[in-house]
Amino acid sequence: MIKDSKHKVSCKVWLEFKGEPLLGKGGAEILKTIKEVESISNAAKKAGMSYRYVWNYLAKLEKRLGEPVVKTYKGGNKGGGGATLTELGKKLIDEYNRAECYMTEVVGDQTSWEDIGLKISARNKLKGTVESVETGIITAKVKIKIEAPAVITAIISKEAVEELGVKKGDTIEAVIKATEVMVAKEK
Repeated sequence: MIKDSKHKVSCKVWLEFKGEPLLGKGGAEILKTIKEVESISNAAKKAGMSYRYVWNYLAKLEKRLGEPVVKTYKGGNKGGGGATLTELGKKLIDEYNRAECYMTEVVGDQTSWEDIGLKISARNKLKGTVESVETGIITAKVKIKIEAPAVITAIISKEAVEELGVKKGDTIEAVIKATEVMVAKEK
């Protein structure tokens, strides 16, 4: 890493459908703004986009997905009509937000840099031997006897146990975060 650099690691997140980009930051903002203001024209204004661009974007989404993400309705009063998100539109925003939050956490998590060969400041790792592995439907309990005479228990996903290939007798590291104990195994 470059010391005193103003550079930072960043990433872009988008959802794909059938292998093609579907929804990125701009599209998510369009849907979020429609949800907030309940109007396509007001959402376009608020987002600094043309009404035509937003309308065409929504039509493209509907065509690709085979169902609408926005429901429009005509108004009989001076305020005009409006728009609300369909369940699919809401699910798209939720999925995008989850992915964006996850990636932001991973990119900002200094412990993840070790995975790509960078040194980290964290020293809260304890080597040990797996005493037992109990897998459930979703989680797995891994008991680790560390070199100092103590045993640490980590509750991790069953998927993580399978992906790491953790089994009794393995030498692993207990990587301790403020809120949880994770498991690491040399490749």
